[in-house]
Amino acid sequence: MKTVAVIGSGSWGTALAVQLKRAGLNVILWSFKEEEAVSILENRENKEFLPGVKIDKDIIVTTKDEDISWADIVLFATPSKFVRNMAKRFAPYIKEKQIVINVAKGLEEDTLLRLSQVIQQEIPICTPVVLSGPSHAEEVGKNMATTLVAASEDIDAAKTVQKLFSTPMFRIYTSTDIIGVEIGGALKNLIALAAGISDGVGYGDNTKAALMTRGIAEISRLGVAMGAKEKTFAGLSGIGDLIVTCTSKHSRNRNAGELLGKGKTLEEALEQVHMVVEGVVNAKAAYELSKRYNVSMPITEEINKVIEGKIEVEKAVYELMTRDFTHEDN
Repeated sequence: MKTVAVIGSGSWGTALAVQLKRAGLNVILWSFKEEEAVSILENRENKEFLPGVKIDKDIIVTTKDEDISWADIVLFATPSKFVRNMAKRFAPYIKEKQIVINVAKGLEEDTLLRLSQVIQQEIPICTPVVLSGPSHAEEVGKNMATTLVAASEDIDAAKTVQKLFSTPMFRIYTSTDIIGVEIGGALKNLIALAAGISDGVGYGDNTKAALMTRGIAEISRLGVAMGAKEKTFAGLSGIGDLIVTCTSKHSRNRNAGELLGKGKTLEEALEQVHMVVEGVVNAKAAYELSKRYNVSMPITEEINKVIEGKIEVEKAVYELMTRDFTHEDN
């Protein structure tokens, strides 16, 4: 029986640890905070980030780095801005060609690298796999039907992850388009912010549908320019993840956007959401990538202006609606 070490005991890391145990694996859940690990062990529940989901007594909860050394596979479930530090921290415990799964969705702000690239830089001997798609921790924790995609340049590694996670209520597809899967997962958060802002202001379904369809169009343009396959953005990590993130009550990005639309400051919105809002973290990097690849991304540009306090929400919508006329393919 294989052992998987999950690095990060937030909502998603906890939910995936629970899912891996359902799939019959040995699971180690690593927490950054001693008090959080103690609480999980005492209550067999992550009361702060995933309340109501029971954590199997056989899941090992630890704060010791060396405890992951006997894991067959390591999974990083930390916010995107911490991925490099975590990869550097745990690199000494990774073996040659060992699979390292990343589930964070984002870009590294300073380098504009995808997160699998960051992991590969810090752990060059590993085999990176990205796990992405439409999934909320709250629903996975409750064993609701969920489908994701495992992407890697090494298709055998993707298939290994597919088999590891799969249960009757948790289905994994495979892909070799790691660029497309990562770009779709990272940039949908910005569009979800826009969708939330639209809800907060009081706009309707027409507006949200426009944001989502034009949003996936600009995400696809950038992804293809970076070497992704266009069809990937019609799949789980593209339109699938975009739909769930733009419409769900569980979406921290949509919820933060709604608070902004209702007049909250960015700081107030982030404090109320109480979890990392990746759309805010990655907005600037996404816009910088659009300039690097000379790709038109008007929604991304306007969201950056709103986040930076350079423009009011209503003005951003006006600018989007009064852009020069163009063909839908553009």
